[in-house]
Amino acid sequence: MQAPAIALDAMSGDHGPRIILPAALEILKKYPDIRLILVGHEDKLRAELPDTPFADRLVIHHAEQVVEMDDSVSVALRSKKQSSMRVAINLVKEGKAAACVSAGNTGALMAVSRFVLKTIRGIDRPAIIATVPTAISHTHVLDLGANVDCTAEHLLQFALMGSVLISETENKPNPTVALLNIGSEDIKGNSVVKQASALLEQESSLNYTGYIEGNQINHSDIDLVVCDGFVGNVALKTSEGVAKFIAKVLKKQFNRGIYSRLIGLLALPILKRLSREINPDEYNGASLVGLRGVVVKSHGGAGVKAFYHAIETAITEARQDLPARIEEKLPNP
Repeated sequence: MQAPAIALDAMSGDHGPRIILPAALEILKKYPDIRLILVGHEDKLRAELPDTPFADRLVIHHAEQVVEMDDSVSVALRSKKQSSMRVAINLVKEGKAAACVSAGNTGALMAVSRFVLKTIRGIDRPAIIATVPTAISHTHVLDLGANVDCTAEHLLQFALMGSVLISETENKPNPTVALLNIGSEDIKGNSVVKQASALLEQESSLNYTGYIEGNQINHSDIDLVVCDGFVGNVALKTSEGVAKFIAKVLKKQFNRGIYSRLIGLLALPILKRLSREINPDEYNGASLVGLRGVVVKSHGGAGVKAFYHAIETAITEARQDLPARIEEKLPNP
């Protein structure tokens, strides 16, 4: 099945075209059936775009403005209607692109996407879901920051959307779902978490396994971890910080002296494998689920490899027509 075009917000993030253009060319090299639309200032993009054999599958769509990383949501919505972010999302709404990928301001991306694309039937709020590495393989966590305050019903909707996403994109017909809490006992947690747990237990379409604690996220075989956006964002950034801390400590220890350096050389193959397994770049690409279109958020500071993975996420979801699959499999409201 041929995938339609993917729209790239080519001016977004900390690095803009300098990172996004090489990632786009790598995607075109690997996926001969994919077309990409580079959305941004045409003159600037053409000046940075090298000669490529993929010119027939690479289109530039001009956009005058850019949503900066420190722009407020109101500025993005009201004052920058011709931004590369807004135009890329418009292409999805108009059916000219099957997905949008942006490394821009998360709050602005969510607000603009929700305003332009709207939410699917039965979903009150879109959520951000991303893949997180584990000792066994990986898991998915949502919400990661879109919704700071949630009701039990919102958490149920997150679980339903995440379960469908995993089922469709990873061919897992019955993914396991857990609710993030401060303990595994029934008495633990606030009232919202307890109410959400009761709703998840009652939902027959979910393979709900109960509570999971933060220290188990990277050590379990659970497919989906559900939480509100405040907790999820803190958990994600804490785990990323710990990964960087471990890397710095190891580097410091292996540079303490000649013997430490020799040990470091011997351990280099293992350290490289460890780096690959916990490197956030390998899992870059958070999906904004619950919208009537595929939108993928890349880290603002993503490098070429990381943005490449974000585009791959968009391709997978576009091929599966994920929004339609979610709406199709949600219980009737």
